[in-house]
Amino acid sequence: MNSRLSGRASLALVRTMTAGVALAALAAFPAPAWAGKVFVTNERDHTMTVLDSDSLNIIETIKTGRRPRGVTASPDGKLIYVCASDDDRVEVYDANDYRLVKTLPSGPDPELFVLHPSGNPLYIANEDDALVTIVNTETGQVEGEIPVGVEPEGMGISPDGKLLVNTSETTSMAHFIDTQTKQIVENVLVDSRPRVATFTPDGKHTWVSAEVGGTVSVIDNATHQVVKKLTFSIPGVNEEAIQPVGIRITDDGKTAFVALGPANRVAVVDVPTYETKAYLLVGQRVWQMAFSPDKKTLYTTNGNSNDVSVIDVDSLKVKKSVAVGRSPWGVVAIP
Repeated sequence: MNSRLSGRASLALVRTMTAGVALAALAAFPAPAWAGKVFVTNERDHTMTVLDSDSLNIIETIKTGRRPRGVTASPDGKLIYVCASDDDRVEVYDANDYRLVKTLPSGPDPELFVLHPSGNPLYIANEDDALVTIVNTETGQVEGEIPVGVEPEGMGISPDGKLLVNTSETTSMAHFIDTQTKQIVENVLVDSRPRVATFTPDGKHTWVSAEVGGTVSVIDNATHQVVKKLTFSIPGVNEEAIQPVGIRITDDGKTAFVALGPANRVAVVDVPTYETKAYLLVGQRVWQMAFSPDKKTLYTTNGNSNDVSVIDVDSLKVKKSVAVGRSPWGVVAIP
């Protein structure tokens, strides 16, 4: 064999072996996972805080419209929707670079909203106008307005996107709306000042919190009957301070978390039995909540202590509180 060719072959063999060693080393040390983000609207500061979900450090503070409250993310996690209540609009932000992408019409005083599971349309509660406004998220056009009760707030949608529920605070009702016909199919009376409506993962029930009534009504979606009414009792806490607001239910449908407002607690409820298993002490006036994308962590907004509590879902332990802006209201987490 030509000695020059032999040398080249040897060099190629060495390079191949070196590359193999390098690949083996990389395999031994997996690439770090990308940290997620937590977006928190601060009602009094007119800002939105962005937290790194791993370090829980603040990585950005976004200047929003006036009085940001409800917040949600597009299904792909690329867009963040914010109710700028005092500016009568919905603002849409890029979740990566935090720029304002566009604004959407909302009707007067938007407070809470919910996206169709497909990401379009957006259903918005207009507190001052007794309407639910339907907005196409792609075209920005209003597709309809549905008259509901006085001071609409809570918005929930079934997993299949066919049934929408709005709560009206002053009317004390949950309005069940067919998303195809855009018509109310049933009005269900609940306790005073209903705040939030959340569907169970199987779509069979809707849980509705009543802030002043101090209860959570569980409604059968087939019969529109209240099948269970949950009440809460915390030793050493006045009954008037126990005011249910936010509700979140785990994907397996076994555990529900209920934010209890000025009681500064989150109730942990066993869904099959409706028994309260624990009360977790968090910040002051706990309001809304959101799961992390992997559902292992629950974030709560605490409006009077200006912080977010971080709860480990498996151990039911409050791991940390993180200071954000003034009067944190809504929260959403993305990968």
